[in-house]
Amino acid sequence: MKKTYLFFLLIILTSTVCFAQKSPKGTADISIDYYLPNNYTYNEKVPRPKDVLGFEVGEWNVDYDQLIRYFEKLAESSPRVSFEIFGRSYEKRPQVMLTITSPENLSKIDQIKNSRKQLRDPNANLDYGAMPLVLAAGYSVHGNEASGINSSLLAAYHFAAANEIEDDLKNIIILIDPSLNPDGYSRYSTWVNSHRSYNLNGDPNNRELGEAWPGGRGNHYWFDLNRDWLLVQHPESQNRVAKFQEWLPNIYLDYHEMGSNSTFFFQPGIPSRDHPLIPKRTVQLTEKIAAYHAKAMEEIGSLYYAKESFDEYYFGYGSTYPDIQGSIGILFEQASSRGHLQESNFGPLTFAFTIRNQFRTSISSFDAAREMRNEINKSMHDFYKEAFQMATADTEKAIIFGSKEDGARSFHLADMIQQHAIDVYLLNEDITVNGVPFEKEKSYIVPLNQPQYRLIKSLFEVRNEFQDSLFYDVSAWTMPMAFDLDFMALSSRILNLANVSLLEEDFSPNSGKVLGEENAYAYGFGWEGYYAPKAAYQLMQKGYLVRVTNEPIILPDKTELKRGSILVNMPREEKHDLNLLEDLKKIADETGLQIHALNTGYTRGVNLGSPQIDVLQKPEVALLVGTGVVSLEAGEIWHLLDQRMDMPITLLPVEKVRSADLSRYNVLIMPNGPYSTFGKEEAEKIKSWTSAGGTLIARGNALTWLNTQEMVKFEFKKEEKEDEKKVVYPYADFPKNTGARLTSGTIFHAKLDNSHPIGYGFTKESIQTFRNSNLFLETAKNPYSNPLVYTNQPLASGYVHPENLEKIKNTAVIQVKKLGSGRVIGLVDNPNFRAVWFGTNKLFLNSVFFGQIIKSGTAD
Repeated sequence: MKKTYLFFLLIILTSTVCFAQKSPKGTADISIDYYLPNNYTYNEKVPRPKDVLGFEVGEWNVDYDQLIRYFEKLAESSPRVSFEIFGRSYEKRPQVMLTITSPENLSKIDQIKNSRKQLRDPNANLDYGAMPLVLAAGYSVHGNEASGINSSLLAAYHFAAANEIEDDLKNIIILIDPSLNPDGYSRYSTWVNSHRSYNLNGDPNNRELGEAWPGGRGNHYWFDLNRDWLLVQHPESQNRVAKFQEWLPNIYLDYHEMGSNSTFFFQPGIPSRDHPLIPKRTVQLTEKIAAYHAKAMEEIGSLYYAKESFDEYYFGYGSTYPDIQGSIGILFEQASSRGHLQESNFGPLTFAFTIRNQFRTSISSFDAAREMRNEINKSMHDFYKEAFQMATADTEKAIIFGSKEDGARSFHLADMIQQHAIDVYLLNEDITVNGVPFEKEKSYIVPLNQPQYRLIKSLFEVRNEFQDSLFYDVSAWTMPMAFDLDFMALSSRILNLANVSLLEEDFSPNSGKVLGEENAYAYGFGWEGYYAPKAAYQLMQKGYLVRVTNEPIILPDKTELKRGSILVNMPREEKHDLNLLEDLKKIADETGLQIHALNTGYTRGVNLGSPQIDVLQKPEVALLVGTGVVSLEAGEIWHLLDQRMDMPITLLPVEKVRSADLSRYNVLIMPNGPYSTFGKEEAEKIKSWTSAGGTLIARGNALTWLNTQEMVKFEFKKEEKEDEKKVVYPYADFPKNTGARLTSGTIFHAKLDNSHPIGYGFTKESIQTFRNSNLFLETAKNPYSNPLVYTNQPLASGYVHPENLEKIKNTAVIQVKKLGSGRVIGLVDNPNFRAVWFGTNKLFLNSVFFGQIIKSGTAD
């Protein structure tokens, strides 16, 4: 009997050993003690991450749903913590925030938030010592920079449970936004977790460490959300900025990752690259706080640096947007393990190590906030006092902007500005300023004498002089240029004469309507409106006969339908389920277009049966995506067509081009990219498809690929190499000299031929385009094939190297080639940049809709 007992006991023990779930080698020794500082004790009633997740932080990449569950448990167990959902991503994932402070503060949190508005009141008499400081932290805006979001679990636990900070929380409110990009992070975490071995392998060739295209950096549409704080074109950013303006945090922590062979960076950045609108005091406070981070890194033996990388120039980053709000934005960049283990020049880089560094700077930031609270509160109040003083001294008192042809673009800029707690006023009467007319209900005025003076100036300024010639991102973002709007500074006299009304938050522009009698002979609308392509597509989708006029049509009431205007008729074959008038009314309401009823075809200009009016085929669009394509630009196109124009498109993977039936499409789009996986077979297939009558739209380096495949020939200016100049430079000057020659984000003037189908819908010959490359396209020999060309004085706003400025002059921005019966439309600049270049979106949309009607003799 005893032997039998021992036998079964041995079986049970063996089974336990065999079937117990293993931790991956390299993570089995991780415990929360590795992360937590040893000078704190913790409330045992508050669950640790492992208690809820089932694994230790750093053992796996936490699933986004798991993270939310842990945050909810913290709020249930700790009287310091409240949990809220403040928005949803494109994929409907919740955007969540933890508020951590003393129970007393939580009980009056709305009162505290309202009292913080006094920081923007220059006349408020504030006791800075009595005001809680708000410390906000945002993690992993780039979804595949995962040490941030995973460290937020530890930060939340520490601030919810550490006993020693109980009194400090009476004076500090902590806001934790654990994932600024939940869709991108979910893509990334699924990849690395599903490819992680139990025997971790840091070989850079390991599948775990190389995400499939497009990776998890961007959001659902593959946008970089760390450029969208200012532009607010996506729901994640819109919701977050609204929360920022609600709270006005004193400090904002922005957690990122960089290359695996780096160490750890925290701001301040390179001193010569600070935007001049950021007060020196903000930079000095950032440097003072940096000493706390340095101490924290040294305590755990981690290498770090500051002041040698990154800048505080473009206000669309999570670390610079706060700086123009009177807050202190701080960027953290941790060398990335890009998985659970990565080989590096410093030895094996573990996921846990990257998490610990990020977590410890959350604590060091708290220490700085505690000891510098009065100084930081005063700094924010001084920021807004100074803003009003600057506005008073400024001879410009307001900015007016608008478009008499298109109220939609004006509205979208007004809406963007308003989201930053800036008062915007709608013009109620027409006004002319220096000969430029501004129409009522299509124009807006932004007074400068308000708390956001500095931010307003940055949105409208034209800046061409810079302290430094190197930029981490764009050098210009003059918003009216991006929206192709007239704009002008106003004096106090004109401002006082203007009849305006404050724009309400729920304001929407006037809806369109159908003008004229029922049962008309035909209907027509201009192409000037931003949403005209959306209207045209809906009508084609429903089966109506949709045509475009290549010559003006004058209506009996003297209204002119300019080139590019759309004419709509019932189809020749009877369709009893169509109701044209009702459909037009609905479309007008959705798009804001004025649609005209035409009672006769015998119109002035050309008649409605004229050969100058072309029938349009509904665009059937395929967008190339995948390895060799720049995901950012592919995403911009996808977003434009899907979200704004309501057009279904095919995201065609590059590896499917060989086998795909391209005859399903009449428009094929090649975004910027090297197309490194394409060869002769793909080239021949695309060439054959285009020659049969397709419209091929290619952007940036896709043009050079077309050249190498000898499909068409785009002539580029040749770069003169440094070794051909026979000059000698100091070795140390290499980064500066090469960086200065990059055109990383600058606005240029270009001349548009608006008689060309690519120029339809534009009423001015001069427009501004955004350039971030050094491709210089010579004008084609055919004089009709260059619809958009840079002017002889092209610089509009931003930095450009003098040599590049000379090269840009009079070169082509857009060029049209013919290939058999088809057209190849080459775009040098990106007309869809970051979803905010509303003003040049139409150049791209015209390529999609009107490439089919470009006459053969006008293409090169």
